[in-house]
Amino acid sequence: MNIAIPIWDGKVSPVFDTASRLLVLQMDERVEKSRFETYLDEHNVTRKCARVQGLGVQVLICGAISLHFRQVLGASGIQVIPWISGPAEEVLDAFKTGDLQDSKYRMPGCGINAV
Repeated sequence: MNIAIPIWDGKVSPVFDTASRLLVLQMDERVEKSRFETYLDEHNVTRKCARVQGLGVQVLICGAISLHFRQVLGASGIQVIPWISGPAEEVLDAFKTGDLQDSKYRMPGCGINAV
């Protein structure tokens, strides 16, 4: 399974729509096998979503995301886990251990009903 997190300054990028870097991890049973970073130069919704899909991403963990981006990604089979904030490595560890729903990873102002 490939997991992706848009990153900015070592943290989850606050807005996926304008994110320019993506951390992609290949996971096997929540164990990291490999990782790489790539640039997202696409500004068009369809192209950006196609790029993410082309990277083999099955789960996108992100901060804020527009409804349109979320719908297009979801329609292509990518699970979107939105409204997440914090240091990228900490967020990854929380995902691996199943603790990502802890309120400390929730973006300020985004309650559990925002998901």
